Amino acid sequence: MGIVNVTPDSFSDGGLYLDPAAAIEHGRELAAAGADMLDIGGESTRPGADPVATADELSRVLPVIEGLAGVAPLSVDTSKAEVAAAAVAAGASMVNDVTALGGDPDMAAFCAGAGVDVVLMHMLGQPRTMQRDPRYSDVVTEVGDFLMSRVDAAVSAGIPRERIWIDPGIGFGKTLGHNLELLAATGRFADSGLPVLVGPSRKAFIGRIDGSPESDRLGGTIAACLAAADGGAAMVRVHDVGPVVQALRVRDRILGTGAAPG
Repeated sequence: MGIVNVTPDSFSDGGLYLDPAAAIEHGRELAAAGADMLDIGGESTRPGADPVATADELSRVLPVIEGLAGVAPLSVDTSKAEVAAAAVAAGASMVNDVTALGGDPDMAAFCAGAGVDVVLMHMLGQPRTMQRDPRYSDVVTEVGDFLMSRVDAAVSAGIPRERIWIDPGIGFGKTLGHNLELLAATGRFADSGLPVLVGPSRKAFIGRIDGSPESDRLGGTIAACLAAADGGAAMVRVHDVGPVVQALRVRDRILGTGAAPG
């Protein structure tokens, strides 16, 4: 999953693709590099981020979704039902909701009626406060229990289980240790039978290991993606699609799961 942030304040690439033409070109480049899906978002969810008005979010994402429709399958990264509805009408086929359908009371019903795939992610609190001393007794169990409770809620709202993905929310209200435990436990989430999305790209936990800045975390991102893949993740969400695709393809060949030698 290639990241297309149409925001002025995302933690790694905020402002780079705020212009729709630049975002569309970036999305095309990610698709050409091997992205199976493009995730388009108009509201930053970085630690400390402020909420964005619906009208602003719509003005950011709709031109980009319309411009990328047909280039690759599209996901909209939003927690607002109104934005999701407009995005799906414009060509998106997945709703990636960091609030796991808890941020907007209309979101579950919309997704059920629209027949789209849905990503339910774990986040401790809200983006503005989620990194203020996050604590868990057992992070893997607590995140897993939360995700299963949100899956049950989604199914009760009419969303077919086969359309539901889960995401442990790397970096969303977690310390370095929590993130490492969750990545190591990807297989436990995959054991649910639901496809698992993991998003470690360029995140702060990598920098806490080696002191690297956001612009120099490709190696750590690849390592995290390989660990997630080893645990059974169905998709990884990344900024640097080409290098991650290459790493995953080489991994598959080494493990004997890739295509026959050509």
